[in-house]
Amino acid sequence: MGYRVAVVGATGNVGREMLNILDERQFPVSEVTALASKRSAGRQVSFGDKTLTVKALDDFDFTGTDFALFSAGGSVSEKYAPVAASQGCIVIDNSSFYRMDPDVPLIVPEVNPQDVAGYTRKNIIANPNCSTAQLVVALKPLHDRAKIKRVVVSTYQSTSGAGNEAMDELFNQTKGIYVNDEPTPSAFSKQIAFNVIPHIDVFMDDKFTKEEWKMTVETKKIVDPAIKLTATCVRVPTFVGHAEAVNIEFENELSADEARNILREAPGIMVVDNPEENGYITPVECVGDYATFISRIREDSTIENGLHLWCVSDNLRKGAALNTVQIAELVGREYLKKAA
Repeated sequence: MGYRVAVVGATGNVGREMLNILDERQFPVSEVTALASKRSAGRQVSFGDKTLTVKALDDFDFTGTDFALFSAGGSVSEKYAPVAASQGCIVIDNSSFYRMDPDVPLIVPEVNPQDVAGYTRKNIIANPNCSTAQLVVALKPLHDRAKIKRVVVSTYQSTSGAGNEAMDELFNQTKGIYVNDEPTPSAFSKQIAFNVIPHIDVFMDDKFTKEEWKMTVETKKIVDPAIKLTATCVRVPTFVGHAEAVNIEFENELSADEARNILREAPGIMVVDNPEENGYITPVECVGDYATFISRIREDSTIENGLHLWCVSDNLRKGAALNTVQIAELVGREYLKKAA
């Protein structure tokens, strides 16, 4: 007997990807319900070889639903996640709203699966920020071996991380430039076509953006609160796939060769690191894949125990939809089935 699953925000980029991944991974479902706002009710979305008609979230009764996978924004999660949870449904939320709630576990299954046990406090589990998810998959096995002191990361984040409107803006601006149309920013603060923008989410009082703050506090919650992390998050003119240039300082010595071997054995990671033959992964090459790809692992001679690496992942998958489904798999495997 399978689980009853509701996907909230089923018409968005991540919601559609959740439906794809539920099917691809053959998640044991008996029923899948696609939910969205009233204005999207009646639209159709695909689930494998089936077509689902979207229902309105506003009046949906979650009683009897096992999992609700939310990807409709923080305000929707704030309002409806407690409703679903109170009706006995386990909520896995892709928004930022619950991530730093001490009673809500923030989970990347390859990194801190043991923390998911805390879901019983609120019946809610948080999914981390897309840029954090791929980063911590790479950091955790290295931290276990040599203990990370400090991380400096620069991100190169695709427009899909900002939604459908942002992807359309990149397409339309790129096309328009070739016919001398003046680019008009809407989804972004400045022109995105043929440009990069060091501004994701709002600026905070300390002049860092909220995206940069998220990477810092989420890494501490997921991996180790003692890790110091500073980030610069940049939007780049690609459609899908986030890349990160990562500099890591360790307490203990760790060579590039040993790090390479550790990462090859780590869950969720593919090491492609042969730069002499263009053996490194770019965002275009990671699209549609489950893995977090690590390339260009090298020692940093400017500090005592330091490494550089390049980290790439499909942000709609590992950064959002895949991680959400993996959490559901973990809960189902370790808790619901045991309870049954």
